[in-house]
Amino acid sequence: MIQIPKSKFLCLAKCAKIRKKMMFRAEEYQRYNRHLIMPEVGLAGQAKLQQAKVLVVGAGGLGCPVLQYLAAAGVGNLGIVDGDKIDISNLQRQILYTTAELGQSKARVAQTKIQALNPHVYSQAFDTHLTRDNALKIIADYDLVVDCTDNFPTRYLINDACVILQKTLIFGAIYKFEGQVSVFNFPLSEQERSATYRCLFPKMPNAAEVPNCAEAGVIGVLPGIIGTLQANEVIKIIVGLGEPLANQIWLLDALTLQSRKIKFKRIPEQANISQLTDYQEVCITSPNKNPIKSISPQTLQSELTTGKDWQIIDVREDYEFEICHLPQAQLIPLGQIRHHIAQIATHQPVVVYCHHGMRSAKAIQELQKIYPFNNLYNLAGGIHAWATEVDIEMMTY
Repeated sequence: MIQIPKSKFLCLAKCAKIRKKMMFRAEEYQRYNRHLIMPEVGLAGQAKLQQAKVLVVGAGGLGCPVLQYLAAAGVGNLGIVDGDKIDISNLQRQILYTTAELGQSKARVAQTKIQALNPHVYSQAFDTHLTRDNALKIIADYDLVVDCTDNFPTRYLINDACVILQKTLIFGAIYKFEGQVSVFNFPLSEQERSATYRCLFPKMPNAAEVPNCAEAGVIGVLPGIIGTLQANEVIKIIVGLGEPLANQIWLLDALTLQSRKIKFKRIPEQANISQLTDYQEVCITSPNKNPIKSISPQTLQSELTTGKDWQIIDVREDYEFEICHLPQAQLIPLGQIRHHIAQIATHQPVVVYCHHGMRSAKAIQELQKIYPFNNLYNLAGGIHAWATEVDIEMMTY
């Protein structure tokens, strides 16, 4: 009879307990084989992934790869927050979606796709935007939060909710050819957590100061790179591998493939957050004394149809103007607006527009600083809103 050492019996018993706790199906052992054969992950690490609950806010360019890789890795519970519908302009980089799904809910389509990818993962779709009213309730049920959004009000909202609820936040951001990844509010010990988003960026910028990718554009592969790295940070944190990007931010230039890490520290006064505020209102507040007036596409159409005389200023670039523009629009790119003040009427209403309404808001602010204009109106939602709400045959981008 072969004698098995007592230590071996203990090891086998321990492995049996792990298997019982994980309740892996036979197919899952095959599915996660490449994890299981790694000593750094193994059965124990895969069990941690299976038991983890991760909330992904934003199912766009960053959210698509995050959701795909976390589902494939076997993260047991995934939440998806996104109130947008799939638009054809998304398909250049949001590779989870197809042309046949245009107009459908991003959150629900993403949920269907990741369930098809891995039926062992439980997912919940929140077909809504994260707001001050629902953020704490939604985030409270998850262990980690991944910020895959593209606007500052939501970024600050997510940060503050995570600080209040003591959740770790995995952050990613993209702009043209540049990307950023960091981990905020990570527990360094029982008493200490790492820096927050506000420790790095204390002050929320005005909406007109920094455009999102809808305004500035983004190379299609960049969100795939940054989103994949966000998923990597999530897996590292869950399994307990390597060094999370806490108290540091990783920067990438996709044109040169140069990258660097910048270290920063937690600032107690920036991390002392006890309640949420009205983030959208804070972000869009104009820094000058003259408020920005806006006009909806439908109202402008009615005004033009009845023959009212409006001057129409387009502050986009030449190549954008060639794709589509409003009738009778005069092209004055934002960077040249200060040099063409004499061409802007002062005794008739003037509507200023861009792609989505951010550059035009900034143009109006610049003009109001130089001259006391009170006849300027920002076209709400820009030319994109006009194309989707008024002229559906207009080409969009």
